[in-house]
Amino acid sequence: MDPILINLNDYVPAGEGANGESYNHRTDEGIMLKLYFPGKIQQPLDEIQIARKVYDAGIPSPEPGDFVVTGDGRYGIRFRRVLGKKSIARAISDDPVHVADYARLFAGMCLKLHATTIDTSQFESVKCRYLRLLDENPFFTIAEKDKLERFITDAPDAPTAIHGDLHFGNLIFTGDQNYFIDLGDFCYGYPLFDVGMVYVTSILSGSEFRKVNFHIDDATSARFWEFFAQAYFGSDRPLASIVEEVLPYAGLKTLIIERDTKCPMPEFRAALKSII
Repeated sequence: MDPILINLNDYVPAGEGANGESYNHRTDEGIMLKLYFPGKIQQPLDEIQIARKVYDAGIPSPEPGDFVVTGDGRYGIRFRRVLGKKSIARAISDDPVHVADYARLFAGMCLKLHATTIDTSQFESVKCRYLRLLDENPFFTIAEKDKLERFITDAPDAPTAIHGDLHFGNLIFTGDQNYFIDLGDFCYGYPLFDVGMVYVTSILSGSEFRKVNFHIDDATSARFWEFFAQAYFGSDRPLASIVEEVLPYAGLKTLIIERDTKCPMPEFRAALKSII
């Protein structure tokens, strides 16, 4: 896919995330730009291809446009802009008193997503993704890898949608319309692979990371997880049993984190204690 050359002067900065920055068009309010940091080429290319498939599959998400490149070689994607949108994370940050309402909204959208059957020929299996990440990881021992491989392989199968990077920053809403964003890791499989990331960002991630990226303090984030867990799993189930079930799937995110940081992350590996 050949990128379209754009002039970044035509855009106004709108925010920054873990992989890049977002911009709004100066004169066309219907266009937003997700621009990756320098040196990242494959990620935006993969994301636009997946985003188009996700959009065509009917998953509520912003309409993807063009694959683009700036004059200084940064790659990105243009999307149809959702006017007046706010992320769940920003809503909680602005209005922490109503964290329960936002957690239930998020849980409801997650339940719908995880009940959506998709064409598995168009997307990667979440098991295949994690087995590949495990194979590429240089930090786990052979014995640890064997145990992790068995856990991944023995996990239930499902032909249903998986966001792949599911957290309160990746659901936006405006009025009564809700949209999933940042869909570059979209795949299919067992929902707990997704819920594990909700636990990582809500509980396991450090205070500074959460404050910088989501502007949410630890106490509010913990309350979000409790309300989310009740809404997603049922209010009659003890929170401790939910955490016990979710924890190893949260721990598997270590494979992604160590890939990105290129070093062992013992604080996340601790969640894998029931496996290794």
